[in-house]
Amino acid sequence: MPFQRKRQTSLAVLSVLLILVVFIYTVRLYFIQTVTADAYKSLSRGASARSAVLKAPRGEILDCYGRQIAINRDGYNIVFNKAYVKDNLNKVILRLTALLSQNGIAWNDTLPISSTAPYTFSAKKDSELDALRKKLSLAHYATAENCCNAMIERYQLSAFSPEEQRILMGVRYSMEAADFSITYPFTFAEDIPTELMRQISESGFLLSGVSVDVVPFRQYVDTSLAVNLIGTVGPIFAEDWEGESGKNYKSKGYSFSDKVGKGGIEEWAEEYLHGTDGEITYYIDGNGTIVSSEVTKAPIPGKTVMLTLDKNIQRTAQNALETTVRQLQSEGGTAKAGAAVMINIHTGGVLCGANYPTYDSATMNQNYNALLNDPRKPLTDRAFQGVYPIGSTIKPAVAVAALENHHYTPGETICCVHTYNLFADYKPSCMRTHGYINLKTALAKSCNYFFFELGRRVGALTMTEYFEAFGLGVPTGVEVDDSKGLMMHPKNNGLGGDTLQIAIGQMNAFTPLQLANYAATLSNGGTHYQATLIDKITSYDLSEIYDSKEPVVKNKIDISDTTLKAVKEGMLSVTVDGTGRAVLHDYPIKIGGKTGTSETDSGADHSTYIVFAPYENPQIAISVILEHGNSGYAAGTIIRNLLDAYFFANENPETPSQPYTVLP
Repeated sequence: MPFQRKRQTSLAVLSVLLILVVFIYTVRLYFIQTVTADAYKSLSRGASARSAVLKAPRGEILDCYGRQIAINRDGYNIVFNKAYVKDNLNKVILRLTALLSQNGIAWNDTLPISSTAPYTFSAKKDSELDALRKKLSLAHYATAENCCNAMIERYQLSAFSPEEQRILMGVRYSMEAADFSITYPFTFAEDIPTELMRQISESGFLLSGVSVDVVPFRQYVDTSLAVNLIGTVGPIFAEDWEGESGKNYKSKGYSFSDKVGKGGIEEWAEEYLHGTDGEITYYIDGNGTIVSSEVTKAPIPGKTVMLTLDKNIQRTAQNALETTVRQLQSEGGTAKAGAAVMINIHTGGVLCGANYPTYDSATMNQNYNALLNDPRKPLTDRAFQGVYPIGSTIKPAVAVAALENHHYTPGETICCVHTYNLFADYKPSCMRTHGYINLKTALAKSCNYFFFELGRRVGALTMTEYFEAFGLGVPTGVEVDDSKGLMMHPKNNGLGGDTLQIAIGQMNAFTPLQLANYAATLSNGGTHYQATLIDKITSYDLSEIYDSKEPVVKNKIDISDTTLKAVKEGMLSVTVDGTGRAVLHDYPIKIGGKTGTSETDSGADHSTYIVFAPYENPQIAISVILEHGNSGYAAGTIIRNLLDAYFFANENPETPSQPYTVLP
């Protein structure tokens, strides 16, 4: 019993002491947070203040339904923050590079000098060497060895081995080029694995000033989808930072370690996609110790760009192009590439712009040389930049010019006798002898003789004026790089072989995008819209619309109802019982179209096909070109797949029924 009482007394004493300790700490905490808070705040404000950047997430890119194309994901960057560097910087760098080497991870080294001795310049551009010599205050003829010696002195590297010196020179020069300071932390390595992040965090006491930051990284949901149109992001080049390129990202508030758009929508929409960086302020006492820090400006994410593209139609087009080309090759054909474009005829919005062959953006950097040297040219955006003679698909435009200028009367027949004998020195032939035929039959059967005669009547100059009014041979206005095509500009309406060839689509060459826009302009009655990939610009979370892109009318063509009816009836006949019937004659929706073949310098003819649909109330226009596809109907399967994707994809209940409506 005495022992038990003694134990109870001890517990009571310990309890009282514990309560007393908790009370003291509570009072002290209250005193710090309330009574002396202002004093501490004043002390903090009395210290020198330095600000650093808080990165804003890049805006996202979505398709017309709000389906993700380019988004952000969280990743880890190794960052040097000058405010926290206390140890010798060179030693910290070597510790860190050793750790990364063990894990097979590369670090940022922008020094344009070879990584091993004997040292030579490795710059791809002279501007890189100019920047290096200027930074080191060396003459324009300074050698790589001269530069290395200057950096050994500049960065105090004489005590290190040659291998260590090269590592340190690369990092220190990269830091200096990136304006490494408290304001601009230096990104040492990007997107490191989670395990390495843990190792660095555990070694923090040896890596003064080094932190692992969680940062947004660009992610493409489908890395092979519309890669030419979407573009990518990459580092800022020295000449774009504050050089002569005119971009001057530094003056726009970028950090040198930022990623910017490279090509496609990523580059065009940079001003929208790049967010507004925030700011963190450090308060530093006279000993260089950080007293406190606070976020003084929250980062604002970039805006979201919603495209006119439909991901499902784009994927359908890419797959259909590949399947068709491979099928033709398996049958002994020479087809090797192609492109397909679909346009909304009432807005000029591009629903797809597909190419074959194409590439995967996830592996492009590793495979760049192979892609560049591939004879099939997979890096080329054939849909927007490929220039092709379009063959007989030009004939509807020639018919419009003839009808509107009273060189042909609806119902008139012209006798095709196979060879056009009007000129003594040029006697082109039709593929067949069609006899007396009218415009409807001439379009359906693609009679060259008939259009030789229409072309002669209209004249080269007038035909060219109509072609340009339809958007052929002129810039489309689309946001990404495209070609305006090749248009021969005759000086008069003179006669001759060139005029006849122009009338059947042989002398000029245009892009698939222009071809689709031409079909759209014709089918909507003559309103030529500027082609566009942009539907709207919204806030990052889609809650606010900043800019809703209205259709831009470039010009209008006077096409009478009589002319439009005559030409469209002929184009309907093409798909019902003419040259395009093989694939579309039994399609459940009436389609207007025109096939074409165009001669090439070598190999089989190119295959071209344009359509608009539905016939009675057109909504879309499509163009397909197959390089060396041999005949116009070879593209028919691709056309049918695209029509199915647009008109019948909604039979899947998971697919939204209205475009430009964000998916839940």
